[in-house]
Amino acid sequence: MKKILFPTDFSEVSNNAFIYALKLAENIKAEIITLHVYDLPIIDNEGFPNYLLELYDVVEVGQFENYKGQIPVLRDIAQKHKLDHIKLSHELLMGDLVGNIKAICKKENIDYVVMGTKGASGLKETFLGSTAGNVIAETDVFVLAIPEHCQYHSITNIAFTSRFKDKDRKALHKIVKMAKGFNAQVHCLYVKTSHSDVKEITMQDWKFVFSEDDVEFHVIESEHVKDTILHFTENEKIDMLAMLHYKKSFLEELFHHSLTKRIAHHIQIPILALHDN
Repeated sequence: MKKILFPTDFSEVSNNAFIYALKLAENIKAEIITLHVYDLPIIDNEGFPNYLLELYDVVEVGQFENYKGQIPVLRDIAQKHKLDHIKLSHELLMGDLVGNIKAICKKENIDYVVMGTKGASGLKETFLGSTAGNVIAETDVFVLAIPEHCQYHSITNIAFTSRFKDKDRKALHKIVKMAKGFNAQVHCLYVKTSHSDVKEITMQDWKFVFSEDDVEFHVIESEHVKDTILHFTENEKIDMLAMLHYKKSFLEELFHHSLTKRIAHHIQIPILALHDN
């Protein structure tokens, strides 16, 4: 059985993302492992070693009680969406969030990490910051980022940005397999600039390979790759945007500060980052 890791801080953003984790679990026949990570307070313990130990015991008990109290909330969300048959298990760990995520991904052979992000800046941090960005870079898992105001609805259109490279083709096969579970159509988007070197015969070969799948290919000529992709997600009513993480320079440009307001308006859909291997 496949496994989904769901890091949570019990916020509304996380609870909203949990719905996507449940739907994905149903799609790929997976179980969900929820993870909450906490840090102990840093206190000068000089002269108060016994007090410090007692304080840490109190903090740990408090974290456990809080976590125990939040688990029924997640189960209620699952029941509300008629997904309470999804197997759930729970981890409460102390320490570094990224380190714990990486450790569990390796130990449990995690297939997907699903996590909520707060606004456009949250999306930027997800892909370029120290949390999920490191998970994407240092593990083989897929990361599904759910924006703060993204309300779940049926996923019927999935966009995949491509440059018709071999790694893109392998990724598209995985996207197609996932899309079948949602009964969704895949839109493979290539933004052709004046510097594009993709030959027509290559694109025709891709169309032949995926001819029996529900994949529609879009080639749009434009010098403005970022804007074209953003407009495409809106015009085609895209429900999920998938891209390979190796396009880091593109991600950096996509989430550039000058585009933050426009991204906050346009990107209110989940973004699936696929590892390039």
